Amino acid sequence: MTDARFSRRTLLTTIATLVAGCVYRVDVQQGNLLDDVDVEGVKPGMTRSQVRFLLGTPVVQDPFHKDRWDYVYYFRRGGSRREEKRWLIVTFTDDKVTGIRTDVPFDRPG
Repeated sequence: MTDARFSRRTLLTTIATLVAGCVYRVDVQQGNLLDDVDVEGVKPGMTRSQVRFLLGTPVVQDPFHKDRWDYVYYFRRGGSRREEKRWLIVTFTDDKVTGIRTDVPFDRPG
């Protein structure tokens, strides 16, 4: 009887270990997923409302830089370490677009 209990415990421990290794990892998506056609549609001279209509509300509206909107997008598939990152910066002067910077590199700290 002792051998049967040992075998059962060993079997259950093995199954629990294998199942624990099969963890589902959730996809992580944050920010604004922008269509390239919409980004190319942003032109100097457009108003803030025109940009908002085209691209949506920006992720970052910095109170210290009121003439700058940042559109940030981040995606990582659950089981992967590969990340997709995009960053678009739209600058305004007198509520009109004066600058558009696309694919701004992300600085990784430390």
